[in-house]
Amino acid sequence: MAVLVAAVFATLLTCLLFIIRLYIVVKTGPNYKPGTKGPVAVLVVAGSGGHTTEILRLMESLSAAYTPRHYVIADTDRMSEDKICTFERSKQHLDSESQFTICRIPRSREVHQSWVSSVVSTLDALRYSLPLVFRLRPDMVLCNGPGTCVPLCVAGLLLGILGMKKVLLVYVESICRVQTLSLTGKILYPISDYFFVQWSSLRDKYPKSIFLGRIV
Repeated sequence: MAVLVAAVFATLLTCLLFIIRLYIVVKTGPNYKPGTKGPVAVLVVAGSGGHTTEILRLMESLSAAYTPRHYVIADTDRMSEDKICTFERSKQHLDSESQFTICRIPRSREVHQSWVSSVVSTLDALRYSLPLVFRLRPDMVLCNGPGTCVPLCVAGLLLGILGMKKVLLVYVESICRVQTLSLTGKILYPISDYFFVQWSSLRDKYPKSIFLGRIV
């Protein structure tokens, strides 16, 4: 009986410490300024179709200091890799030392996939995301809505919770979202360090969000 009580107490204490550490990492995130002493390694999450187009428009505005750039796409995405390669080739004219990689992980959720199976597929994506993020150790994760970014952001958050490295989580909600956040946005809103929306109506509903007008 004493062993069981000790195990329960240890579990509760571990959970409490985890929650405290999570709170500290999320609250102090905006104070973290990567790149003050060198380049910023950025992990860019590209989704299929419009998500990839929007994220590459965002990448156009980033300076050459954001390097290396690690793009992550879903293993079922057949279009984004060509778009990324074309974009990076165009940047090489301006940046002779351009560095980028493209990695694939399982998709968290397909269109019209059931919620029950989505939980399973998201956990499977997390299984691949954890070793990838822990290996790359980016300074920042930049994403704009595809479900694939959820396990990657969780992995980045875990790096900070474990005290290994603070990873800045930057989320940009799609221009298509005028009145409500996407499902991915709702999930990442509480843990993002910077959460950008492109309509003032969303800024009014979500006080943590940042509204700068249309940015893609």
